Amino acid sequence: MNFSRYSTHLGLVGMAALWGASWPWGRIVAQTMPPLAAASLRFLLASAVLLLWLYRSGRKDTLHTLNARQWAGLSCASAVGVLGYSIFFFLALKSVPAGKAAMVVALNPVLTMLFAVVLFREAVNWVMGAGMALAVTGALYALSGGSLLALHPGSSGSGAVLLLGCSACWVAYTLLGRRVLTTVDALTTTTVTAAIGAVLLLLASLTLEGPSAWGSLTAAPTAAWFSIVALALGATALAYAWYLNGVKVLGAGSAAAYMSLVPLFGLAFSGLWLGEALTVSLLVGGAMAILGMLLMNLGRLRMVNFPEVANKNYRK
Repeated sequence: MNFSRYSTHLGLVGMAALWGASWPWGRIVAQTMPPLAAASLRFLLASAVLLLWLYRSGRKDTLHTLNARQWAGLSCASAVGVLGYSIFFFLALKSVPAGKAAMVVALNPVLTMLFAVVLFREAVNWVMGAGMALAVTGALYALSGGSLLALHPGSSGSGAVLLLGCSACWVAYTLLGRRVLTTVDALTTTTVTAAIGAVLLLLASLTLEGPSAWGSLTAAPTAAWFSIVALALGATALAYAWYLNGVKVLGAGSAAAYMSLVPLFGLAFSGLWLGEALTVSLLVGGAMAILGMLLMNLGRLRMVNFPEVANKNYRK
């Protein structure tokens, strides 16, 4: 039992490392491949692996039991979480260094929690509120290079604004997924949204980039092909497997706490692989964002472990 929990924690660290590595991998791809063609390749590979996983898990029959409303929910989630996110992700990484871009991860749980409070009336306490404020401040400080004025749409700030689009798409995907997951299991949801997203990205690529974009892929360097495979198999399929196991063994709150490591790994791998410099604004903003996410998770744990206190002091 102890070994199982130990390996689960290691798997969650691996998940955070792969999600952190997705930013420098995405940066390499964005510089050398047509963005929509590259994104569709990523999710075509990922959905193939996830479909195999679904089949081997004995849940292949769930695809035949989905009703029209569930298919509609999954399609909407895919449109924002795969199509929308991928477009913002690769376009932003054309101009924004990968280490800086990874800071946007700190905004995802904050915005998700804010909308969950408004839409679903979830409880929140002062520790979570302080963590949210700190995470947002740190992420925006890092993204703007130490000046929030740099976030305006323009030659220097357009990439940062695109990253905020990434965060908005992820939040929408999470909230839609929350609705869908009440009737569809997590693996089926991820597999179906990845497959639908691959088709949407393929259609968008053929329409907007044209067939010539796919022909140009043959000229892409080896590093870009390695990055596409790593994004598909590592940052999508394998990382999700480790995360799903973490939720099963430790619970959703404990597993989600490891998200705080993603910006740290993003900074580290961007420096090691791409030679990106660590600026003062990145270090200060990154530290604030990571501390903010840790405080949010601490507040969530307090709410779970001390519900009698929550009933008295926490907003509902």
